[in-house]
Amino acid sequence: MVIFRVGRLAGVPASLRPDLLAQPTRTALERAGLLDAVGVVEIDPAVSDTAATQQEFGLEADTLANCVVVGGKREGVERLAACVVLATTRADVNGSVRRHLDVRKASFLPTDRATALTGMEYGGITAIGLPADWPVLVDPGVVAVDVVVIGSGVRRSKILLPGALLAELPGARVLDGLGV
Repeated sequence: MVIFRVGRLAGVPASLRPDLLAQPTRTALERAGLLDAVGVVEIDPAVSDTAATQQEFGLEADTLANCVVVGGKREGVERLAACVVLATTRADVNGSVRRHLDVRKASFLPTDRATALTGMEYGGITAIGLPADWPVLVDPGVVAVDVVVIGSGVRRSKILLPGALLAELPGARVLDGLGV
């Protein structure tokens, strides 16, 4: 049963292939009752990076979204967030994200720290299943996409879902000006 198709990617309900999701992602989808509302598709990890996925599966760049983990400090307290932007843009880390987190400077978390804190693989980090106290900042362009391709928490698969669903995640906030 195919529930979503984008380019040459055809997803089955995540409930049929939960093995293709990182544990935190699977748990979050189960708790939200969304395992049948999103599609998952197995891919070769060698084509997991956004540009390679786009080329391999004939996708338009505006159907792919990236999730990056950022942080900054204020008065010695670290503030973390996830940012979801279309592949055609980049997250405005030291503009809109810095202001949202109310920090002097925001920057990408080092790879080893991002993977340790999320329980996800580098190159597969997704907004679904992140720590509950992290804000998930979503660019309005992502929300507008009928079916968007995002990471699954592992490099060997992708999730296909309505972009608007990302705005409904716990802690999600649509942030104008996030993607530049």
